[in-house]
Amino acid sequence: MDRATWVREKRRLAEVRMDTLFAHNYDEGWGHINPSHREFMTQFLGLCPPDCTILDVACGTGKYWGMILESGRSVRGVDQSRQMLLQAHRKFPQVPIEKIGMQELPYVDAFDGIICMDAMEFVFPEDWPLVLRNFYKALKIGGHLYFTVEIYETPEYEQEVREAYLKAKEMGMPVVEGEFALEGYHYYPGIEQVKRWLQEASFRILRDAEGDGYHHFLVRRLEVEALAA
Repeated sequence: MDRATWVREKRRLAEVRMDTLFAHNYDEGWGHINPSHREFMTQFLGLCPPDCTILDVACGTGKYWGMILESGRSVRGVDQSRQMLLQAHRKFPQVPIEKIGMQELPYVDAFDGIICMDAMEFVFPEDWPLVLRNFYKALKIGGHLYFTVEIYETPEYEQEVREAYLKAKEMGMPVVEGEFALEGYHYYPGIEQVKRWLQEASFRILRDAEGDGYHHFLVRRLEVEALAA
């Protein structure tokens, strides 16, 4: 199977897995907000206008919507999993939702803030520049983006991912290093690579730090001309 066909199939299977395996009880295992996420989220909201609308990309069950709504801001949720969206809608029926993948975001100059929480690990390396461009286009000039990147929490897990990569290669899968793809799919990019992608997409990093198994990035959309400053 060529890489492009494999990626499309992995995306399809990821949607099926979310709809059938995780959506119905997601909040039971992952419905809490970790301390580092809450801290960054609070800082992010403080940078957004008080009456603005936040776009929650790969919103899942709307775990962060309570924080956003309590701050006085509005939120719009998008996800490629219909069942995850339905779970979010049951909790927050007033929040508009739409079934859209990160790679297909259609918005232009529409939001003062975007969050993408604990979901970038499902983005294939060749799609990272596209997804960041979509975030850039969806933000208004000067808008802010907060997203997380899953990291190896232990050397043992890093070795496990490495062994899974080698096994996948032996099985004929068109994987690249950093991909864990034997069952579902996770991609672990190097943090310096993420920073290069952000620079290429015309984002300025305001703060980044590790916490609770993720590297957190709080960034600001620049005007292209500002890169020369």
